[in-house]
Amino acid sequence: MLDVRAIREDPEPFRRGLARRNLGDVVDEILSLDQRRRELTSEVESLRADQNRAGRAIGAAEGEEKQRLIEEVGKVSARLKEREPELERADADLADILAKTPNVPHDSAPDGFTEEDAVEVRSRGEPPSFDFEPRDHAELGGILGVLDTERGARTSGSRFVYLMGDIVHVQFALVRHALDTVVESGFVPVIPPVLVREEVMFGSGFLPTDEVNIYVTSPDELYLVGTSEASLAAFHAGEILEEGDLPIRYAGYSTCFRREAGTYGKDMGGMFRLHQFDKVEMFSFTRPDTSWDELELILANQEEILGSLGFPYRITNTAAGDLGSAAAKKYDLEAWLPGQGRYREITSCSNYTDYGARRAQTRMRLASGETATPHTLNGTATAIGRTLIAILENNQRADGSVELPKVLHPYLPESVRELTPSG
Repeated sequence: MLDVRAIREDPEPFRRGLARRNLGDVVDEILSLDQRRRELTSEVESLRADQNRAGRAIGAAEGEEKQRLIEEVGKVSARLKEREPELERADADLADILAKTPNVPHDSAPDGFTEEDAVEVRSRGEPPSFDFEPRDHAELGGILGVLDTERGARTSGSRFVYLMGDIVHVQFALVRHALDTVVESGFVPVIPPVLVREEVMFGSGFLPTDEVNIYVTSPDELYLVGTSEASLAAFHAGEILEEGDLPIRYAGYSTCFRREAGTYGKDMGGMFRLHQFDKVEMFSFTRPDTSWDELELILANQEEILGSLGFPYRITNTAAGDLGSAAAKKYDLEAWLPGQGRYREITSCSNYTDYGARRAQTRMRLASGETATPHTLNGTATAIGRTLIAILENNQRADGSVELPKVLHPYLPESVRELTPSG
C-alpha cells in the first residue's frame, strides 16, 4: 500500500500519478482521514496521560483534593470512552481507503486505460505463413488427441481441460527449460503452497480489489492462489531482510486458480483462459535503487525463454490506467497466435515498488541500522497453457502434426520430437 507519511510530506506526485488511474481525488481523502486520525490520536494520548497522572495523585491526596481528583478522572474517562471508538473508526477508515488505493504508475508507463493504449516496445520474429488454412489449438489438440475440453467440462465445468499423452511431456519440458534459464540468474526454485490465508492475499495485493476472481474454500476459508506470486510474497512477510542479502530471487512452480469473472463469452474454446493452469513465476526482493534494473533482468529471462522456443512475440508497455492495483509498471509479452490471427498476452512482468512489501510488512535493515521498505517484482517465466497454444499453432503442419522446439528436446523422451495425429 501507499506510504501515508510520504503522501503527507509531498502529495503532488501522488495526485499526478493517481490521476492517471482516474483517482486523483483519493489523495485528498487520504490526507483528510490521516489528519483526523492524527488529531484523535493526539487527543486520546493526552487524555490517557491526564488519566494516569490524576490516578497516581489520588493515592497521595486526602479530603476535598482527593474528591476533586476522583471527579477529574471520571470526566477524563468519560471523554476517553467517546474518543477511543472514534479513533478506532478513523484508523479503520484510513486503512480501508489505503487497502483499496492502487500503486502510483511509473512515469514511463504510457497514458491510457485500455489494452489498446499499451505501447509496443519491440517485437521479435515474423508471423509464419502457411500454404494451408491454419488451425487453432483446440482443433489441433483434438486431431492430436492431446487436449480434451469436452470431458474437462463434463468433469468440472467450462474452462477446464484434460491434457493427454505426449503433450504432458511437453508441459514438464517447458517447466524444466524455464527453471534452468532462471536459475542461472540466481532464482531459487520453490514449490509453494497454493492454499493461503486471507492475510496473504491482502499482503500480495489481490484483496480486496481482485476478490471476485479468487476461489475460497469452505469451511477452512483458505484462498486458492491465482499465481504463486502470492505465496512467494508471503515467504518473507513480517520479516526484516538484511540489505546485503538483496536481491533475493525465487522461482515458484505451482498450479494456479482463477474464476475469470467478467470474461463470460471470451476465449471460451480450448485452453487460453482456464480456471486451472500451471506457471513458473519469478519473484524478487530488491533494494529500491536497483528494482528497475531487476525488472529488465526479469524481462530478459522471459525473452530468452520465449525467443528460444521460436515463435514470434512482442513486448508492450501497459497503460497506467490498465495496470493491476499493485503495479507501478508492467510489460506484457504477447505471442503471435495463428489460430486467432493476432498477438495475445502469454506472460508479463511488473515492478510493485514498495507497495507490496509495505502491505506484507516486509522490511530491510540498512547498513546504518535503520529499516526501510524493499521493492518487490514478479514475472512469469512460463505460463504453460498459453505457451503450449503458441507452440501448437505456430509449428503446425498441414496434416495436423506439430514440430516441437529443439530447445525442449533434451527434456523430452527420444520418441517425442513432434506431436502426430492419433489413430
